[in-house]
Amino acid sequence: MPSSSPPCFAHELAENADGSFCVVDEQQRLDVMRWRKAERQRLIEARRALSATLRQQMSDAISQSLMTALGEIGAQVISFYWPFRGEPDLRPLMEQLSAKGAVCSLPIVVEKGKPLSFKSWRQGEKLDRGVWNIPVPAGGETVTPDIVVAPVVGFDPSCFRLGYGGGFFDRTLASMGKKPRLFGVGYASQNLATIYPQPHDIPMDCIITEAGVVQPQAHCGQNPAS
Repeated sequence: MPSSSPPCFAHELAENADGSFCVVDEQQRLDVMRWRKAERQRLIEARRALSATLRQQMSDAISQSLMTALGEIGAQVISFYWPFRGEPDLRPLMEQLSAKGAVCSLPIVVEKGKPLSFKSWRQGEKLDRGVWNIPVPAGGETVTPDIVVAPVVGFDPSCFRLGYGGGFFDRTLASMGKKPRLFGVGYASQNLATIYPQPHDIPMDCIITEAGVVQPQAHCGQNPAS
C-alpha cells in the first residue's frame, strides 16, 4: 500500500528572490510575520505623530541626498510614489527631475497578489483614486522603471525594507527582467536592528534618510522568538 506522505518536500521549500530555493521553518515564518505586524503599527504611529513642519524639513533633506545619490539620470524612467500616512513627500523632486528630462512615474496596484504597474506622470496631469484612495495617474504611458524609489516603514543595516506587508514591491522587482536601481527612503528613526529577512525579501541598493545614505552591511538577523 503506498504511503500517504507527500512524494517530495516541496511544501517545506520557498523560492528566494534569485530563483533558488531554501527550506522554510513555518513556525519561524509565523513568528516573523507577527513581529513585523506589531513593528509596522508602532513605526507608522510614530511617523504620523511627527509634526507636518518636521516631516517637510526631513523630506527636503531626503530629496537633496537622493538627488546626489541618483547622479545624472538623463531621460531614464524613475518610479516615485504618492506620500501616504506620513511618508516623505518627494513630489517637488519629481517635478525637478521631470524638468531635467527624466520620465517620472507612479506605481499602480493592478490586482492583489500581482506585480505593480507603472505609469508616467507629471505635475498638473489628472489623477484618479487607486487602492487605499492613493492617487494614481489617470492617463500616462505604461513604463518600466530604470530606478525605483520605494518608501519604507522600517529598514535594517543590510538595507532590507519593511513595507506594509502586501508584498507588492518584492513581487514586482522579482518579476522584472532587468533589475532597476533601488533606493529606499524613510526617516532615520525607522531604523531597526533587523527586519528578519525572508526568502522573498529583496534588499535596496541603499536607504536615504534625512541623516544621509545608509549603505548595506552583511545581514545577521535572528528569529525574533529565539
